[in-house]
Amino acid sequence: MDSASTVFKVQIGSGQEVQFTQLRPTFAAQAHGFDLSQPITDAQRDAIDQAMERFAVVVFSDQKLDDEQLFSFGARFGPIEGAGTTTFQDRRRLANAQINDISNLQADGTIMPADDRHRMSGLGNLLWHSDSSYKTVPAQYSFLHARVVPPEGGETEFADMRAAWDELPAKLKERVKGLICEHSMIYSRGKIGFTDFSAEEIKRCTPVPQRLVRRHEKTGRLSLFLSAHIGRIEGWQTPEAILLIQDLTEFATGPQFVYQHKWQVNDLVIWDNRTTMHRGRSFESHTYPRDLRRVTVQGSASTLRDCV
Repeated sequence: MDSASTVFKVQIGSGQEVQFTQLRPTFAAQAHGFDLSQPITDAQRDAIDQAMERFAVVVFSDQKLDDEQLFSFGARFGPIEGAGTTTFQDRRRLANAQINDISNLQADGTIMPADDRHRMSGLGNLLWHSDSSYKTVPAQYSFLHARVVPPEGGETEFADMRAAWDELPAKLKERVKGLICEHSMIYSRGKIGFTDFSAEEIKRCTPVPQRLVRRHEKTGRLSLFLSAHIGRIEGWQTPEAILLIQDLTEFATGPQFVYQHKWQVNDLVIWDNRTTMHRGRSFESHTYPRDLRRVTVQGSASTLRDCV
């Protein structure tokens, strides 16, 4: 059977199973047999964990969820990170402070002006990144649910960092395996020319060290840990460090490693930030609303503890 059409089946009870259909040759799958508006069982949660270990990105279609249901589903996989802990805490639109507002909307529901500060910073999400890589303990899973989508554009792309690592030339693997990078939102926003940070925001954005190559705590697989949030490599001159990260990112986001998700209303996508990068794609954000909500599960340990 072609790898892109492989079906992964998991038993969740007597005579019951759920299925995941692989979408790309190395990763990403479509889930079948779930109604996430209802509390999931332990067996269903374990099946999703198994699928995540295998596919790293899992798509659930036609899931009508409110914010409370989205939050409750994500919390079945671990503690939820707070939203807006780095910047723009004064621009909350959603009642639950642990749900991230991934939209181009103001608190009154209207589209943000073109020069809105929050919108300008949010354009950084169009760069390849891993959620919360700028935190001492970076994120595990992210759960993104679509409420309103534009008629075209606004897709999300995912890149398999495990497959990219596997395909790196041996000499390059040896060169990068022990490197430690510094991550900060200041770095990623600086790449798009956004520098409008307050003194308090700059303080909260103090760079944190992360391994460039990490090992998955359950599967043992190695993967690159790349992100637009990287601004330095310990022991390297900054220009050389930036060029290496750029070269690795270009390689790791080649079409053979990428899945593009075209959003439909009520889609929910889960991805593993430890083994993937992602980016949003542009759309006519001055004209059309786009409203997605995200919860993010905390990671379990610093990458510096990974034995690679």
